[in-house]
Amino acid sequence: MAKIVITGGEVLNGEVQISGAKNAVLPILCATLLADAPISVGNVPHLHDVTTTMELLGALGAPLTVDEKLTITVDPTRTISTVAPYELVKTMRASILVLGPLLAKYGHAEVSLPGGCAIGSRPVDQHIRGLQALGAEVVVENGYVKARCDRLRGGRYSFEMVTVTGTENVLMAAVLARGTSVLENCAEEPEVVDLAHCLIAMGAKIEGAGTNRMVIEGVDRLSGGHYDVMPDRIETGTFLVAGAITGGRVLARRTRANILDGVLQKLEDAGAHINTGPDFIELDMGGRRPRAVNLTTAPYPGFPTDMQAQFAALNCVAEGVGVIKETIFENRFMHMNELMRLGADIHIDGHTAIIRGVETLTGAPIMATDLRASASLVLAGLVAKGETTVDRIYHIDRGYENIEEKLGGLGAKIRRVAA
Repeated sequence: MAKIVITGGEVLNGEVQISGAKNAVLPILCATLLADAPISVGNVPHLHDVTTTMELLGALGAPLTVDEKLTITVDPTRTISTVAPYELVKTMRASILVLGPLLAKYGHAEVSLPGGCAIGSRPVDQHIRGLQALGAEVVVENGYVKARCDRLRGGRYSFEMVTVTGTENVLMAAVLARGTSVLENCAEEPEVVDLAHCLIAMGAKIEGAGTNRMVIEGVDRLSGGHYDVMPDRIETGTFLVAGAITGGRVLARRTRANILDGVLQKLEDAGAHINTGPDFIELDMGGRRPRAVNLTTAPYPGFPTDMQAQFAALNCVAEGVGVIKETIFENRFMHMNELMRLGADIHIDGHTAIIRGVETLTGAPIMATDLRASASLVLAGLVAKGETTVDRIYHIDRGYENIEEKLGGLGAKIRRVAA
């Protein structure tokens, strides 16, 4: 099993190209199953989760091709199976997103209950109830969600809690339902909006994407075509924090500032100078030590839970005391103990972490526990004295494309080694 080894102390300076968004490309790839013709998806990041999704689509019988630019073309017209087996679904929770498209197009689907990061309970009950509101018969047995319908019909559903994948699954089902569907208390994340824009490009009729209420007028079929995935706001934020934590300057290209308002505000609170343009964000710390920031995670447009761990690393070496409150996932402080192995001063009280910044962290062997936790440990290693070895980095490969190469291009001393 590979590890990442970091020799800390380098100030990062330079440009980095941001990849397509993991949390947008996975539902969009699942949405290709709805089309009646081949559809190509561009700006696809080279990630383990993308490979898993491609394997899943292939197992369903949909042929895929990939060109040298990592554009993926899916031919959903040859889908021969509506069963997503446990062997493919167990490593990635986003696999549940084939449920809505398969059910809407073929009238039946069996999808294994998913696996993924151990960051807390993420039940699929909201997916199930939303599909039932559209007329589906759904049961859970033998570890599978089994759904059937003659044809889905328009309906009204208000999500009991804000859920990104739940919103996406029911949205994808509703676009082929007969009649009008109204979904309320929807997730408003930019990745949900990107999925809606892709579906609209395929011929869907959707109003209200990006708000908590969407109205979908069902259509008989969706066409093929091409769609480019949005930039990854979490990767963008991670590299900007890398610049801030080292006191450096990082220019992130092929990204958008309007999907990162909350993160950019916290970086400015930490003392960073932020400059933005249509497709870039520049952070400059001017060699200064960051200031500690307080934050509370919340559904979009609040502060993203996927950036909590990175700011925890920043607070570890910042001036002052920062308080972080996690409201989305109950087990998302597992990285805190690993940061303490590097010398961080952290006190945890339930879902609140109080972090008193120290002037110096010290390198040590540490272990990644989930995708974003792994990023925070790499960030901490950038400023720790000596050598930091991050184990179990398969987590990081699920969501970051060539992270050691990109950080190395900014001046970090980082390498991947075989176990």
